[in-house]
Amino acid sequence: MNPITTFSGKAVAVPAENIDTDQIIPARWLKVTDKSGLADGLFESWRYLADGSPNPAFPLNKPEAAGATVLVAGRNFGCGSSREHAPWALQGYGFTAVIAPSFADIFRGNSLKLGLLPIAVDEETYHELLSHIEEDPATTVTVDLPNQRVMLPGGRTVTFPLDSFAKHCLVNGVDQLGFLQQQSAATVAYEAANPALVNTHAK
Repeated sequence: MNPITTFSGKAVAVPAENIDTDQIIPARWLKVTDKSGLADGLFESWRYLADGSPNPAFPLNKPEAAGATVLVAGRNFGCGSSREHAPWALQGYGFTAVIAPSFADIFRGNSLKLGLLPIAVDEETYHELLSHIEEDPATTVTVDLPNQRVMLPGGRTVTFPLDSFAKHCLVNGVDQLGFLQQQSAATVAYEAANPALVNTHAK
C-alpha cells in the first residue's frame, strides 16, 4: 500500500446514486489473476459503447478528466455484492480517494483495507463540489488525511470521519498484516517479560 498523507488532486464527478460494485467492475473481470489490469474494466458498461469505442459522454472519457485522482460520486457508493476488485479497479485507474455523501459498508471496509480513501461528506459539500467541477473541469481538491480534512476550491474546509486504526494504516501505508508485523518487537518484549503466560498459552 502507498501511504496517504496530504495531497491535491484533480476531481472528476460521476454524480449517480447507488452505484453498485457490478457497475464499478463487472463480474466477468473477477476471473482475472492480475489486479493491475482491472482499470480497463472500471465502469466498463458506461465507459464504452456497444461497438467497444469510448463513450464520449461519460465523465472519465472527457479530456479534462485525464489524471484525476479524486472521484466524486452520489450517495450509497459501492453498494451491491462484496468484491475487492472494485477498490482495486478504482486504484488501478489512478484514484486515491472517493468523495460521496455515503458508502456501502462492505465497500468502505474493503477500500480502507486496500488503501483507497473513502471520504463521506454532507450533502451541501457534495453539491458544492459538483458545482465547482461543472464550472471548472480542472477543479482540484486537497485532502489532509492526518487531520481528516478536505479543502474545497472555494477555500472552505470540511472534516470527515475515520477511525484511528484505519487512519494509522493509510498514513503509514500498511495493511492489517503489516500493522501486526510492526508490533513484532513489542510482542517479543511482552513474551520475554511474561514467560509464564506464554508457556500457559503454548500448552
